[in-house]
Amino acid sequence: MSTALEWFKSSYSTEQGGNCLEVAPTPHTIHIRDSKHTHGPRLTVTPDTWTSFLTLTRDR
Repeated sequence: MSTALEWFKSSYSTEQGGNCLEVAPTPHTIHIRDSKHTHGPRLTVTPDTWTSFLTLTRDR
């Protein structure tokens, strides 16, 4: 049985486009996609990898 992913976009994103990502967290994976191409390719990473990415970007 599969369930639909619940996608979240940054509160900094606007409806005018730009470079926005959406994420859909699940217990074992974080799904990432381009908000402008929701049916396009997706990246899936582990929660640890996502946390490391966020830490790196926050520290910049």
